[in-house]
Amino acid sequence: MSQADEIEDSAAPLIEHLAELRTRLIHSVVAFIIGMCLCFAVATPIFNFLTAPLCQVLAQRGQDCDLIFISPQEGFFVAIKISLLGGLILAFPYIGMQMWRFVAPGLYKSEKGAFLPFLVASPFMFLLGAAFAFYVVTPLAYDFFLGFQQFGQGGEAVVDEGVRQGLSVVFQGSAQEYLNLTIKFIVAFGLCFQLPVLLTLMGKAGLVSSEGLGNVRKYAVVGILVLAALVTPPDVITQVILFVVVYGLYEISIYLVRRVERKREAHLRAEGLWVDDEDDTETDEDRNT
Repeated sequence: MSQADEIEDSAAPLIEHLAELRTRLIHSVVAFIIGMCLCFAVATPIFNFLTAPLCQVLAQRGQDCDLIFISPQEGFFVAIKISLLGGLILAFPYIGMQMWRFVAPGLYKSEKGAFLPFLVASPFMFLLGAAFAFYVVTPLAYDFFLGFQQFGQGGEAVVDEGVRQGLSVVFQGSAQEYLNLTIKFIVAFGLCFQLPVLLTLMGKAGLVSSEGLGNVRKYAVVGILVLAALVTPPDVITQVILFVVVYGLYEISIYLVRRVERKREAHLRAEGLWVDDEDDTETDEDRNT
């Protein structure tokens, strides 16, 4: 066989993999577009649902829950953003299945058993973080922001014979700005809740250890504080909540990685492949002697 034939034969599997990857990507994009179209058709009910935290806070203050469009095209872009986020959420299980079907043939049976639970846990943890942001963090954030409204006498602006009694600064929110901030909360907390999944998977692969994660705990605290300052509005309440949640997830990750290490050690001991550090040290000393 000539060298050219060997190169052609080695390139064939690569071309097949690229063709399969293209097919999986096309299927994923089609699923995303279908999900996006479905969400676009019901964008108004979805937006009304997303305004629930704001309406709850405004109702407690005796105000109507009204948002406005400050430009002609704002309503269209609001519907597009809702469609993008909703389409991604709807299509993610199918996209994950396509990713799995592309990667699984190249994995050993043990690797499949290790990777599949994390593929299932990832969307669950994202939805859990998104729900926590929507039902807990978002109402607290809007309650903080709306606390800076100023009213005239009697709790509202009073105009008597053309004379204003007191300064009135009342919330009239932009629908697009409200949606941007709400989506920021949902995505930020959804991604932060991926921390245990990511670190546990890295621990399964041997890239991190529970001891190493514990040793860098102080640096993790600083990093989480910076993250809380960047992804949350400038109010102490939401920043503290995000810090407590993410740090708690970090400690949970250390516990999960430790469990993974114990299971790996027990498996290797059962097969007689585990070597204790003390025994290994003694063996090295004996060799030196």
